[in-house]
Amino acid sequence: MWAWPVASPHPVVRPFVGPPNPWSPGHRGIDVGTTEGSVVTAPDDGVVHFAGVVVDRPVLSIAHSGGVLSSFEPVAADVSKGDVVTRGQTVGVLVPGHCSDRPCLHVGARIDGEYVSPLLFLGGIEPSVLLPTRPR
Repeated sequence: MWAWPVASPHPVVRPFVGPPNPWSPGHRGIDVGTTEGSVVTAPDDGVVHFAGVVVDRPVLSIAHSGGVLSSFEPVAADVSKGDVVTRGQTVGVLVPGHCSDRPCLHVGARIDGEYVSPLLFLGGIEPSVLLPTRPR
């Protein structure tokens, strides 16, 4: 399980909305309400995969074990590509630019390139349970 990347409370102000296929619109992460200038920390141990600007926003992504990648925006990173980070380590500071009505941190998660809800790692979603299809 990951640690939350910003201090409590952690209101999810916009949920994950997975697209029906990879090219369709969706919201490929969650928006967590917080305060401008909030410290952003690594949710788990990993290696900085990317720290830079994408289009017009500063983005940070961290590669974790098992093909998992976390991403955060808009974050002014204190780390650089290739840096090893540990769970809870400060990796940057939230800057304005994602939510229009309040400061928020966009948190994304991918497993082997597929977007999934970060709540799978943050403890907000119960794991799926396969049930038998036939009576015994």
